[in-house]
Amino acid sequence: MNDIVQNSSADEDRELVERSQNGDTRAFDSLVRKYTPKLYGLIYNMTGNREDTADLLQDVFAKAYRSIKRFMGKSSFYTWIYSISVNMTLNFLKKRGRHVKLSMDDVDSGIQNDPDFIKLTTGPSPLKDVNLHELQKRLNEAMMKLSEDHRTVVTLYDIQGLQHSEISKILGVSEGTVRSRLFYAHRQLQNFLDDFVK
Repeated sequence: MNDIVQNSSADEDRELVERSQNGDTRAFDSLVRKYTPKLYGLIYNMTGNREDTADLLQDVFAKAYRSIKRFMGKSSFYTWIYSISVNMTLNFLKKRGRHVKLSMDDVDSGIQNDPDFIKLTTGPSPLKDVNLHELQKRLNEAMMKLSEDHRTVVTLYDIQGLQHSEISKILGVSEGTVRSRLFYAHRQLQNFLDDFVK
């Protein structure tokens, strides 16, 4: 069933790409609408900052629009747009430097709009609210301590739900490298969060 949905989505993408390549801006707008939520999540989880995410997302779609005529369809549009997003975000992070300032406003507003968080916290326990908020804060801090490469694979695999093979295509590395980065990143995250969980 999932394969059928993915195939029809890929077929729809192919048609929209073809129309975009022929100058149909509405077709490109449809691609933007379709991929904005996922790409926003991807970039936000790599940068930890809403303003940077919004700026980068605009840059990603601007670059994709300028490059759409050169898109040959050797990979799916989905893989292509993810690759652009990851590369532009990694370049941005390298330029910004390794010292990331995580705004508590970002953490607060991010988690308070999260449907799962809202469901969990509608119960009567204020202690539960504090613990969840603290865990979210710690998790965000732990993610920001990871190297860009490790943060990227965790974001793509654990948050975006992509398979090892898809991540391998997006990043241009072997599946073995993806697995090894994930293993290392998960171990680091576990170490960062150990004190809180005990």
